[in-house]
Formats: sequence, C-alpha cells, structure tokens
Amino acid sequence: MAPRAVVVEADGGSRGNPGPAGYGAVVRDQETGEVLAERSESLGTATNNVAEYQGLIAGLSAAAELGAAEVDVRMDSKLVVEQMCGRWQIKHPGLRPLAAQAAGLVGRFTAVRFAWIPREQNRHADALANAAMDAAAGRPPATAAPARAATTAATNQPSAAPVTPIGSDPATAPASWEPRPSFTATRLILVRHGETPYTEQRRYSGRGDVPLSERGRAQVAATATRVAALAPSVAAVLSSPLSRCTATATAIAGALGDVPVRTEDDLIECDFGEWEGRTFTEVRERWAGEMDAWLASPRVAPPGGESFTQVAERAHRVIAGLVTSYPGETVVVVSHVSPIKLVLRDALAAGDGFLHRLFLDAAGISLVDMWPDGGVAVRTVNDTAHLAAL
Repeated sequence: MAPRAVVVEADGGSRGNPGPAGYGAVVRDQETGEVLAERSESLGTATNNVAEYQGLIAGLSAAAELGAAEVDVRMDSKLVVEQMCGRWQIKHPGLRPLAAQAAGLVGRFTAVRFAWIPREQNRHADALANAAMDAAAGRPPATAAPARAATTAATNQPSAAPVTPIGSDPATAPASWEPRPSFTATRLILVRHGETPYTEQRRYSGRGDVPLSERGRAQVAATATRVAALAPSVAAVLSSPLSRCTATATAIAGALGDVPVRTEDDLIECDFGEWEGRTFTEVRERWAGEMDAWLASPRVAPPGGESFTQVAERAHRVIAGLVTSYPGETVVVVSHVSPIKLVLRDALAAGDGFLHRLFLDAAGISLVDMWPDGGVAVRTVNDTAHLAAL
C-alpha cells in the first residue's frame, strides 16, 4: 500500500561553488520514520543552489513514485525553502527552471509543506550529497551515509510551514515587471458566484448547496458578458462543485463559446461547521469566544468546521496546478469568498488581517497573472462595474 504521508529530506552542495557538485535525498514514512527511498547523484560542475534544487526535485520525484499524497519537505537550505514558499525572489535565472520543475512536482500531491531544519537534523541527506560530491571530484567518499536505525524519526522533526503560491513579504516577492524571456504568465480570472438568499441575508454560507437568487441569476448573465469581453480566448473554466458556482461557470462558459466546465472539489467554500446558515449576529451571541479566536488566527476553525489555513492549502493546490498546466493561457476560476480571498492574500503578499478587511461582492471579478517562477501581478480586485445597471 502506498504511504499517504511522507517526509522528504534533501540536500546538495558543491566543492568550490561552482565546483564538483552532487545531491542527496531521503524519503521517510511520516509515522514511523522508516526510510522508503534514497536518491543521490553527481552533477559534474555546478553551484550549491543548483545542487540543492536538484536534491529537492529528486526527493519529490521519489515521493511521487511511491504514490504519496502528502509531503513534508525538510531542508537546511534557507534559500530553497523560502523561494519555494514564495517569500524570497528567485533572482538567478539559472534557478528559475529548477524552481518551476519543483513547483510542477508539488502540484502532483494533495499537500506539500516546506520547513527549514538545521544541518545536524539533515545528516542522512547531507551524507548522500557529500558522497556524490566526492564522486564528482574523483575521490572516495569522505563519510558514509548514516545507518538507517540511527536516523531521527520523522515524528520528532520540527513542524513544517505550509507552502504558498506567493510570499507574504512584499520586499522579497518577485517583481511583476521583471523581464521573463523564458516564461509567460498564466492569467487567472477569479469570479465569485452570484447572489443567493444567504448572501442577501448576510448568513454564513459554506458547504450548504444554496442556489442562486433571481438577482443572482441576473448578476451571472452580466458577469458572463464581462468575462467574455475580458478574455475572448479561455483555455479552461473551473468551478466549485456547489450549484451557485456551477450555474455561474456554465453561463460564463456559454458566453465564451461553450468552453467545457470542470468542477474542482478544492475550490469549494470553507466549511463553517455549526455556523452554517447563521448570521454574524447569531454567531456572535452564541459563540463569542470562538469567533474572537477565529478572527484572530487563520489556523482556528469554527466549531465542527474548517480553518482558513486548510482552505488555503487546497486553494494553493488548484492554483499551482493551473500555472503548471496552462502556461501563457487564461483560465476562469469560479469559487467562493474564502478561497478567492486566500488566493488574493498570497498574491498580494498581504498579512492575515487582509482576510477580514477585503470585501468581495457577489459576481465580482479579480484578475491575477502568475508566472512559474513565482512572479505575480494583481491587475484587478473585485471589479463590479458590470453590475452597475442591475
């Protein structure tokens, strides 16, 4: 049986930077710490950073071959971890294709989390990388790989931070205006569904399949016309499986010339648990403490529901897959308030307070360009000009 969750430990280096280079990667069972796979290879002459990325790629590839669904990546390379999380800019053009290759592999899993660990906690991968560097330099390995029984169990490693499509630090986010001769942006047209009775009544509307209202259907017709004007050529239309989104997506697809609509479970709204169908006032009266905690942290879930951190992880899976699958093309994504806000939060490198300060209207449109190297340009947020006559 394929392991559901694994840990990838990866490392790489060169003797001289650039110099004789190599990488090492270890895949462990997340629960037991058992080594499931090892990868190492000499790279000839290369830099430390190239070797580190090659180690990451080898580890992710091995995890995919094992059929893993979730991966915790642990590396002692601060640069690779921060760049893969989108918090640091990928300035060197030689690293961008490697980062894009790694991002493509990330999209094959349901969840990937990256964490930096000290070198002493990455000894197994480090020993494999050193042996590969020794081979590249034409001399016997200086040290042998550590015995498997002596390695630290995966459950004792530091907790990992979730990967995000773009970082939260504006100073390190890739510049949208930087020339990218090798890449073309994927344009995402993010559309919130039209109004429902719950929208009008200001009720929490999560997993409940509430249909569009009469006004919502009018909004959807106007939105379809607007999207067709923005993008005459669209490669795909993706939608949350709930009917308020599929109805919106179907109308847009028809205006575009009957582009097929693909439902994507990861685009569904946040599960609000016991708050579903209730107004803000009702929730405040009954769950005051829980609401305060929820407003203070995206890691807190409503009672019986889902946290924004969990929503962000699945939204990221969708977006990462679209950037990989549709380079240089336009994709329409029809979803709900929470997933769209989380995509915009990360695209704008904003803090968590952004989630409760941004208002997204029903049938509002946002435009985001994303490059495979992590570059991003947010062009429009919550455009509702097409709804003015309603």
